Amino acid sequence: MNQTNYRLKRLICLSLSGLIIFLFQNSCSTVRTSPSPDNVPSSPKPYKVQGKWYQPRSHAYGFRQKGTASWYGEKFHGRKTSNGEVYNMYGISAAHKTLPFNTVVTVRNLDNGKTLDVRINDRGPFVRGRIIDLSYGAAKKIGLVGPGTARVEIEALGTVKGPVASWQQEHTYTPVDYNSGVFTFQVGAFRERNNAERLRAKLDQTYKNAHITTYDSVDGTYYRVRVGSFTNLEEARKGEEVLIREGYEPIIVAD
Repeated sequence: MNQTNYRLKRLICLSLSGLIIFLFQNSCSTVRTSPSPDNVPSSPKPYKVQGKWYQPRSHAYGFRQKGTASWYGEKFHGRKTSNGEVYNMYGISAAHKTLPFNTVVTVRNLDNGKTLDVRINDRGPFVRGRIIDLSYGAAKKIGLVGPGTARVEIEALGTVKGPVASWQQEHTYTPVDYNSGVFTFQVGAFRERNNAERLRAKLDQTYKNAHITTYDSVDGTYYRVRVGSFTNLEEARKGEEVLIREGYEPIIVAD
């Protein structure tokens, strides 16, 4: 081999080596085993009651729930609520296990049709099958005190802004646009990644945007399986009905 050919071959090899290193470095820089802490949205801290962990929601977008309501009164009157206020059983407030504090929800008594807007300022009820605990004052207004419990539907309306006293006197709040955004569904959460992958693969055969997100809680990492992508709540509701008919229990998530 002459000197010119040798130099040319060596230059080509060096160029290819440099290209491979460049591609390898750039491909590695785009692959992350876990999200950057700077990109992880802050979430309320989970809490534990009676041996069970609860993860409060970071928002109430699209929240709607049906179940049993109850009320609590004199035993807790004057004590501090979970958000640090003093509980007034004669006021209009409520306890929920996961909704953000100061969320305003409308409560509809399905047994008598009465409705009332209440503010979430406490945690509970921690009784199986119950979804909201109303103050005595709120329960009295929708006919809940006598029977003690009632079938209700609750739906998030907005968030109280400014002094709580304004809400107590005027019941005003800042409405949130719950009809627009990017909505998807969470249909499962697993401790084992393989279980999440199996569900994701199954959903991927029928639905769009089947994917997995990770969540690090105090008791370990959970792999959340999500599916779908909708730009308004009405479309999301239709997708929710389809998933329910297929036997899933979807939770609407707003990104």
